[in-house]
Parts: sequence; structure tokens; C-alpha cells
Amino acid sequence: MKLTVSSILFFLALLLTSGIMAQDSSSGAETAAKLRLQLIEVQTKEGQLRIRLQQLDEDLKPENIERALAGIGSTKPEELREHRRRQLTIEKNNVLAQLKTVEASEASLESAIATAEARAYQQSAQPSAIPNQMLMVQPFVGSRWPLIATLAVVVILTAGVVVFFMRRT
Repeated sequence: MKLTVSSILFFLALLLTSGIMAQDSSSGAETAAKLRLQLIEVQTKEGQLRIRLQQLDEDLKPENIERALAGIGSTKPEELREHRRRQLTIEKNNVLAQLKTVEASEASLESAIATAEARAYQQSAQPSAIPNQMLMVQPFVGSRWPLIATLAVVVILTAGVVVFFMRRT
């Protein structure tokens, strides 16, 4: 009886884990398209950062700092101007750091796109083995529940036969 229970557990574990795929089945063309969308997003962010950088450069000009603090009364206007300049400089440095990160991300995405396009080209040159593999996998994955039910019935019948013969002897 212990052998039957362990074999039932083994078959159920095997059945439940059989649908796990080791690799991403998306084609190189799909991957390249996704990467191009990511590249567009990164380029948009880069454009926004460059616009912000230009605005900060403009705000850092002494006459614009003066204009920004014109309505604020103080006994030490030099300190206020210096404080404003420091704030703008810190923000500019942060934007520059973000811009470097975005540029690096853009370069890596361009490289990944080139790799994905090369893979898509190689896949298009191969015979239609990939669709055949997909056809073999899809019916199995799609029919998992009927397979589980069939396996459960077989296991129950086998357990019943084993119990029957054990009681008979």
C-alpha cells in the first residue's frame, strides 16, 4: 500500500510540473518589438531630462536667480541667492546622473535590439521546426485537466486492484 501512495504522489508531482517551460518561447521578432517599445520610452525620458537640464541651466543664470528671489525680502540676500544656486546645482547634478543612466540604458537596449533582430533573422532562416515543437507542446498543456482526471482514475483503479489482491491473499 505504501508503494501505491508514493507512486500516486510521484505521478501527480510529475504531471503538475510537466507544464513548466525552461525557456521563453517568444520569437526574436516579438522580443525585438518589445525592446523597441522600451527604447521609445527611454528616449522619451531622455528628452524630458534634457529639457529639464536646459531649464536648470537657464534658472542658474545670476539674473534668473535674482528674478526668482525678487519678491522675497531679507537682510541677507546674498545668502538667499547662494542657497537657491546650491539647490539648483544639486538638482542639475541629479538630472545629469539620471541622464547618464538613461543613456546607458538606451545603449544596452540598442544592443539588445540588434541581438534580437539577429536572432529573429536566424529563426526566419530555420525550417519550421519551432511551430512543430509548439504544436507538440500546446495539446499537452491545453489538455492538462482531462489528463489529470484520466491519471487519477487509473491510479484509483490500480489502488483498488492492489487492495483487492492484498485482501485475497
